[in-house]
Amino acid sequence: MSIELFVPGRLCLFGEHSDWAGKYRTMNDDIVPGMAIVTGIEQGIEATVEKSSCFEVTSVAPETNDVWKDFSCRMDSAELKEIARSGSFFSYCAGVASYMLEWYRVGGVKITIRRMTLPMKSGLSSSAAICVLVARAFNQLYELNLNTMGEMNIAYWGELRTSSRCGRLDQACAFGVRPVLMTFDAEEVEVINFNIQKELYWVFSDLCAEKDTIKILADLNKAYPFASNEQETNEHKALGELNQEIVKKAIELMRDGRTEELGKLMTEAQAIFDKYVAPMCPEQLTSPRLHAVLDDENIKKWTYGGKGVGSQGDGSVQFLARSKDDQEALVEYLRNQGMHAYPLTIQPKHTIRKAIIPVAGFGTRLYPMTRCLKKDFFPIIDKDGLVKPVILILLEELINSGIEEICLVLGSEDERREYQDFFENKLPREHFCKLNKVNQKYENHILEIGKHLRYVYQYEKRGFGDAVYRCVDFADNEPVLLLLGDTLYKSFSNKPCALQLIEAYERYAKPLIAIHEIPLNVVSYYGVTSGEWINKERTVLQISNITEKPSVAYAEEYLGVENLNESKKYYSVFGQYVLTPEIFEQLRWNITHAEDDGKEIELTTALERVRQNIGMMGVVLNGKMYDMGNPSALRNTMVYFGNV
Repeated sequence: MSIELFVPGRLCLFGEHSDWAGKYRTMNDDIVPGMAIVTGIEQGIEATVEKSSCFEVTSVAPETNDVWKDFSCRMDSAELKEIARSGSFFSYCAGVASYMLEWYRVGGVKITIRRMTLPMKSGLSSSAAICVLVARAFNQLYELNLNTMGEMNIAYWGELRTSSRCGRLDQACAFGVRPVLMTFDAEEVEVINFNIQKELYWVFSDLCAEKDTIKILADLNKAYPFASNEQETNEHKALGELNQEIVKKAIELMRDGRTEELGKLMTEAQAIFDKYVAPMCPEQLTSPRLHAVLDDENIKKWTYGGKGVGSQGDGSVQFLARSKDDQEALVEYLRNQGMHAYPLTIQPKHTIRKAIIPVAGFGTRLYPMTRCLKKDFFPIIDKDGLVKPVILILLEELINSGIEEICLVLGSEDERREYQDFFENKLPREHFCKLNKVNQKYENHILEIGKHLRYVYQYEKRGFGDAVYRCVDFADNEPVLLLLGDTLYKSFSNKPCALQLIEAYERYAKPLIAIHEIPLNVVSYYGVTSGEWINKERTVLQISNITEKPSVAYAEEYLGVENLNESKKYYSVFGQYVLTPEIFEQLRWNITHAEDDGKEIELTTALERVRQNIGMMGVVLNGKMYDMGNPSALRNTMVYFGNV
């Protein structure tokens, strides 16, 4: 089995030097935690990885013809560590491989570099990218189930086994081509995704001048952990509270799409660095080449602002261009000036990138069919006319909503084979050749979806809440989308229901439940919510109560929600949720403190407690839910779901 991987370089947009400065909080808690905005870039390393009897790194990339020598060594800890300390071209790879062998007892890996578009030694963390690539190769080939933070940390510790002294923000390339907020508090590193409002057209360039990064870091570190004079106090201030102000303002501007103000903030950040930090290392940080480029009047007509990159000095520069055309013009101009310039367009991406679908249930109400076929594999005619299993329709909804990773909760490892057979194994050639061109393309689409799947197991059936909690490591303190495995969703607009809910979360930043109206006489079959509308369209509810399967009398007295004509309506869960870390923490508490080990853990109980503590919103989506949990509902879904 071979796997194709891509790892980008990384660019620090704001907050350079604050990673190592924040680490000094282990010795001086008066130091303000470091904070930085870091993004992966479009340039990176493309590779194919496969298991091997040894550790090999080869290249067929034309970009490496002049510098590359193939590398191979045994999977031996002492040999790998010796290569890591040697300072050779492959020391970074060996450092990570030695860590993986020592801690995870893995076998070998062969990495074949297919394409290398990431410039080396240009402040874009090419060394960190190769370290993340090696960590990810071992993780995926040996199914170690490490999350992105785990890969990032292994890449960091692996690189520290070399002569390099990388910062903690370098390995942010593990999170892909998207901006993240990183906070550095002593040994703790927190990474938070955030969304931007519109495209940002960055340009970064190697200034092709000289700088001594080792001296810069040595001189700046003299001010830590305790400042001994005014100059050192100024450095603490610049990398501490002033940096936090800049970073927080930058996130606000990026989220709101206020591009011109963001460019001006870059210029302001550079001025703060020049005033308070550069005097600590004037030989390197006076940066005549950098400032000559920043002050170039020809450049200013294409940009909103600019600043230095990485450790600063005459290494690299970055600009925020006014438009795509201005970005292209600036790249051409810088290249004509003898510099290596590259475009970076940061696209809006949603803050929720993970989703959970529990599919561990037997499907008792659909017996005897569930003796031979899991209910999420029941066939449904979709609106495109194709007959699809339910799970495929759900996964397509998530992929079309921008979800990157999807965790299926299964009852056992044996169940996993069904999903792997469908989403990972190619059709036999004799069957594939019988498909028309359209369906052959769709077959490849199914295999692509399979690359997004992850799996966890609920061995003991302890309720829906327990099934969800199995995904706590997968969620990794990020907000996640939860969909039911026996429910389909049809949107009445061009946005999938899941995307509608994601966009609502980005507006309200609270745990969310998708809700829909139901008749009073069926409330006892559902979880019912009540509260007050907070928008004039009456589509967003500030939830004041969540009751699981209430009686008709109780719902009529306590759970009605007033509508425009002052009549009362009743709202049930639509089958989609946005779960925040607080909900997983509450589930953990409920499981730990359950009086009976066999007691079912309900999700509704955890939701209600979190609602009491931090609030919760209900959102009426522009769509319809189709339940398949019983024969009557299944018949209705089969008849009506695919109708356009």
